[in-house]
Formats: sequence, structure tokens, C-alpha cells
Amino acid sequence: MTTTTATEVELAIGGMTCASCAARIEKKLNRMPGVEATVNYATEKAKVTYAGDTAVTDLIATVEATGYTAQEPAPARTEEPAETQGDDELRPLRQRLTTAVLLAVPVIAMAMVPALQFEYWQWLSLTLAAPVVTYAAWPFHKAAWTNAKHGAATMDTLISVGTSAAFAWSLWALFFGTAGTPGMTHPFELTIARSDGAGNIYLEAAAGVTAFILAGRFFEARSKRKAGAALKALLELGAKEVTVVREGRELLVPVGELKVGEHFLVRPGEKIATDGTVTEGSSAVDASMLTGESVPVEVGVGDGVTGATLNAGGRLVVEATRIGADTQLARMAQLVEDAQNGKAAAQRLADRISAVFVPVVIALAVATLGFWLGNGAGLTAAFTAAVAVLIIACPCALGLATPTALMVGTGRGAQLGILIKGPEVLESTRRVDTVVLDKTGTVTTGRMTLLATHTATGVTEAEVLRLAGALEHASEHPIAQAVASGAAAQVGALPAPEDFANVAGLGVQGIVEGHAVLVGREQLLKDWSIGLPSSLARAKAEAEAAGRTAIAVAWDGEARAVLEVADAVKETSPEAIRRLRALGLTPILLTGDNRAVAESVAAQVGVDRVIAEVMPEDKVDVVRKLQAEGRSVAMVGDGVNDAAALAQADLGLAMGTGTDAAIEAGDLTLVRGDLRSAADAIRLSRKTLGTIKSNLFWAFAYNVAALPLAAAGLLNPMIAGAAMAFSSVFVVGNSLRLRRFKAS
Repeated sequence: MTTTTATEVELAIGGMTCASCAARIEKKLNRMPGVEATVNYATEKAKVTYAGDTAVTDLIATVEATGYTAQEPAPARTEEPAETQGDDELRPLRQRLTTAVLLAVPVIAMAMVPALQFEYWQWLSLTLAAPVVTYAAWPFHKAAWTNAKHGAATMDTLISVGTSAAFAWSLWALFFGTAGTPGMTHPFELTIARSDGAGNIYLEAAAGVTAFILAGRFFEARSKRKAGAALKALLELGAKEVTVVREGRELLVPVGELKVGEHFLVRPGEKIATDGTVTEGSSAVDASMLTGESVPVEVGVGDGVTGATLNAGGRLVVEATRIGADTQLARMAQLVEDAQNGKAAAQRLADRISAVFVPVVIALAVATLGFWLGNGAGLTAAFTAAVAVLIIACPCALGLATPTALMVGTGRGAQLGILIKGPEVLESTRRVDTVVLDKTGTVTTGRMTLLATHTATGVTEAEVLRLAGALEHASEHPIAQAVASGAAAQVGALPAPEDFANVAGLGVQGIVEGHAVLVGREQLLKDWSIGLPSSLARAKAEAEAAGRTAIAVAWDGEARAVLEVADAVKETSPEAIRRLRALGLTPILLTGDNRAVAESVAAQVGVDRVIAEVMPEDKVDVVRKLQAEGRSVAMVGDGVNDAAALAQADLGLAMGTGTDAAIEAGDLTLVRGDLRSAADAIRLSRKTLGTIKSNLFWAFAYNVAALPLAAAGLLNPMIAGAAMAFSSVFVVGNSLRLRRFKAS
């Protein structure tokens, strides 16, 4: 028995002009055996998963048989700026728009202003309007014909039928009616009232509607390009060339030729070519363009660095650990791309509405025409109402409501170091009422840190740190390294021990500057018959009660100090908890550490409820129990042991400084590793969802409210077209407001 594996491909779709087109292509693809597809009108891409005997060529053939074009996206041309590529895509649309505006304006002006209606003005209107309705509106006619051949109707059908009907009526009135009579006048009335007049022409409606809709399409296309600019900027962050060290020689090669395990050189002011580990040198790395963190991070031998960040200090030699699509930058870009190509429930609803909307509207237009003719209103009034129905109903605003907001929201999130994995995440952020916080690496730094020094009478803190730090510096134990790092930070350079020995499980001993020094557990001192004075014994007991590690220090036969070491709380964590509470969330601290440690951390950051001493595999059960209580749970974590809980939670927020497993399991990734960005991520997601809902409301309410007016013969077709175009531009403009979102 063979197992068929599914393959995923992304296709660039051409020829779509509205959400109805996207819905139609999606429907055709999903009818193919073993195929699951989502088509996004805003990004003009189809994300297709297929299995069995299906090939990419079959998918492309299906799309083409539906009346559109499809191809696998070509790699980005790095030598050609994105702006230039975008301008090339917009140029044909801009040319048609320019033609339409230049010719339609005088046609509309003559129809509006009786003073401009000279003896043969109507024939000049025909001359000017003809290129608009034919050349400028050609994409609408072409798409309508293509769809008609496949038995479908889209928004282009509405536009084509509406403008063609207005133009055809005007031709009939000019050549066979009384509209061609010299001296004919055509008063313009911007009123909601029925119109009926023998010899009326609708050239201004045909030209004006074409110009308005082309303007809407142009600004939508330009806005879509702007909305995706964050992703393009993200992809442009990476270095283009790298200095590789091969066989002792430095070679400048394209980044694409770099291999995992190779060493490369990063000089001050250069971008780090790819993710790696520092093998030589130390420096400050500016990661602000990638994470939004404004303060450069100090790195040295053994520290990890991320591709596309800037070396702001000294010379570094880095061993490449990830290249190409495996790098953090590439994964970030892919997450943003996936989110922008995905579909929220609201988006699918809009697609379904659009798919049935067009045939219903055409039927309504025919019914409107028949009704007014049957009631003796006259052919002109009946025709006017029918054309207004066709034009007012264009559902492009409905189709753009979700994807534009989603693109801008995810793009802005990427700029702030917040990666939204998929659009369905947005609904989760609205419902969440509880946030479960992993302790280590999330609320705390995840590194042991020297927090306090308690000295015996007559002993200075500097003296303790100098001698204890020197001895601990020779040890590789994490607690020893915490003491050494803390000591070096406070007293500067540490002396080298003259003698050093590690006492397994107890600590270290040796000679430093002529003193016999002991650093470790109290038992180590007892083995040398050294006891702690009451003040130090009290300090040790208090430290251990708070969940910290207490380290005794003695030299020359006397106990001199007790050091406190613990996983330090991040400076930003208390503020982050306040922000999460302000969003209506109840914070809960979850950890495998002992309860004393957990409660100490919780008290420092302001969390009331603590769930401690939980085994890694039991974290997911804790989330399930909270959900069983009726809570909607968000989980914030960074480790492999958090991955299952992140996946189980209604909303998983992974710290970008954590493991790949956690990042993959999370719905949102917080690149900076700052808990405050969790609150920003939820705020941004809620804001994006709110924008989508307001877009859908206004687009749908507009169509529902305007259709009865049009059917009643109370809307001039040109006014209907202008309002329809404005509706689309309003939706895009409302979405673009998300670009102004600021992290608090």
C-alpha cells in the first residue's frame, strides 16, 4: 500500500477583476480530485494543495479553462527595484484611466452645464465618449465575454452590460430618436427622483462610470501594492554578498553560494549574511530593522546572530548555521506571505456573497426594466432604473474588505516584530480572556543572573566579587558563569586563579591572589569546618525561601559572603502584565519550577494565580482544563516544552527568541522576545479584525441600501457609478489606516 503525499504550490493568477473571479477559480480547482485551493483576489495568488496523479500543469490548465491565466511565481528579480516592477504592472491601467478621465470630463461637463450645450454638443459627446466606452473599458468587456463563454457572470459583467447599454441607448436616441436634433438640451439634475424624457442620452453615464470605476481599480491596485510593501521590505533586508573564509583566504561571493558550516567575515557596518554562531570577535549587533529593538545587542564567541542584522561594532567571524529558506528572515517572510494568502471566515463569507450576487443583480435589473415598462413608465425611465441597478451593485468593495485589511495588518505587524501566522488567528484574539504565561524565557530572561551579595562584617562587596568571580570564571557551570559575569560587570577585570579544582556537586576551590577560596554549597564550607555566621545563615534562608540559589563564599578559613543567583525577571515583564490586564485578560503563570520560585516571580510582575511544578508534558493538560472551565486561552511560551500547549491554546504566542518548535506551534510570533509585544500583538490583531468587520459592514450596507433606490428609478446611473467607486476606495483607505498602528 502506498501513501500519497500532498504537495503545495502557489500560483500567480492573472485576469481576475473582482472577488467573484476568485470565487469561481477556487470552485473549479476544488472540484479536481485531491485538490484543496484558496484563491485570494487581493494578492492575485492561489495556494493549492494537491495529491494523487494531479500535476501543476493540470492546475494551470483548469485555471486557463476557467478564463484566466496561471503560472508559478517567478523568483523576485533583485536587480530590478520593486517600485519599478509595480509601475510596469500599473502602466496599462494608468493609460486607460488617463484616457477615460481626459475624455469623460468634457462629456460630463456638457451634460451637467446647460450653458455648455451648444447646437451640436451631443455629437461631440459621442465622439469623446466612444473611445472611453471601447478602449478604456475594454478590460471589462473582455472579462465579461470570457466569463459569459464559461456560463459565469462577475462584476465585470455588470460594468460591461451597464456601460454598453447606456452607450447603445444613446446611439439609438441620436440616430433614430430625437436626441440628435440640433439645439437639443439635456438638463442635469443631481436629485433622487425618477427621470423620463424623450430623446435623453446617457453618454455621460457610460463615460463617467467607466472613468470612476477605472479610478477605483487604479487606486485599489496601487494600495494593494503599498499594503504588501512590508513583505517586500522584509525580503530586501538581507545582505546580497558575503566575505567567506575558505582555505585561509577571504572571498567575496553572492549570499546564495554560502553553505552551512562555512565561516564568513562581518566587518563593522556590514549586514550579517545569514543566521550563525560567532566563532571569533565581539561586537554590538543592531537588530532594529528586523525586530524593532532599538538597543544594540552585545555578542561574543558562542552567541547566535541573525541574518540581515547590522554589525555595529567590531570584526566578527561567524559560522553559518542556516541558509536560504531556513533563516529567520526567510521564515518571517514566509509567515507574512502565508497570512496574507490565507482566508478568514469573514473573507469566505464575502466570497460566497459575491459569487451569487452578480446573477441576482442581473435578474433584478431585468425585473426592474420589466416592472417599469409594465407600469407604463416609459422605456427611458425603465432603462435608467435598470442601468442604475447594474452599476450600483458592483461588489468589489465587498471582495476587498478582508484581504486589504489583512495585508496591511500583517505587514504592519511584521514591521513591529509581530508575525501573524494566519487570518483565522484574528477571530481568536477577539475571544481570548485568559493568558497563560510560561515563566522561563518568557517572563524571565531564561539565564541565571547574580542578583544580590550579602557580606559578613568588615568584608566589602567588591572584595567578595573579585575573589569569588575569579574562581567561578574558571568553571563552565551555568551558576558559576552567572556569578563570574555579574562580578565582572560590577568590579571589572578579574584576576586569574593560581590554583583551581572543581568539587563535584558542591562547588569550586582554589588560590586567588594568595587567598585559599571556597565557593559553593554550605556543605563545601562544612567539609572544611567553616560555619556560616548568623547574618549570612539568615540571608541564605531568605534567599532559598524566595526560590533563589544561595552560594556561600569563604577564604582563609572564614565564611565571608552569601551570593544570590536566580533566573532574573525581564525588566519589561511587569509593564507587559499591566498591558495584558488592560486588554481584559487574566494572567496565569505556568512553570515547572518549584512553587517558591514561581510565586516570587509572580509577585514581582503582578500575577495573582500561579500553576507551578508542572511537568512539560502536563502543560497542555493545564490549558485543556482552563478551556473546560469555559475560558478562551492564550498561551505565551518559548521552549520545546511549550509547543503542545501553544498548539492546544485558542491563541498561541511564541517568543521569537525561543525554539523553532514553539514558533511553529504558535499562531503569533513575537520576534523581539519582549512580553510587552504580546499585548501589542493582541491589540493589532483586534484592530485588524475590527477593520475587516467595519469594511464588510459598510460595503454590504452600501449595496443593500442603494439597490432599492436604483430599482425604484431614484438614482442617476452616473451618480451610482461614482458612489460604487467611492465605496471601494473607502474600504481600501480604511484598511490603510492600520499602517499608523503604533506599539504602546
